[in-house]
Amino acid sequence: MASAKIAITMDKDTVHRLDQLVKDRVFPSRSRAIQDAVEEKLKRLERSRLARECSMLDPTEERAIAEEGMSEELERWPE
Repeated sequence: MASAKIAITMDKDTVHRLDQLVKDRVFPSRSRAIQDAVEEKLKRLERSRLARECSMLDPTEERAIAEEGMSEELERWPE
């Protein structure tokens, strides 16, 4: 995967905590720690967005659509 270099600004306490994780070998580098953190946050946001979208679905309407789709699939199957 191609990488892009970015610059970020962090408060000194956060940098110190990050450096401690690298020193303790939790992460091999600051860069890897930040990459992992951003990736994890993005995945969490995507899951919560999906959950919000799903919560807006009308179960009765979804069931009707699913059953309609199944009826069409059954009609296509040769007997």
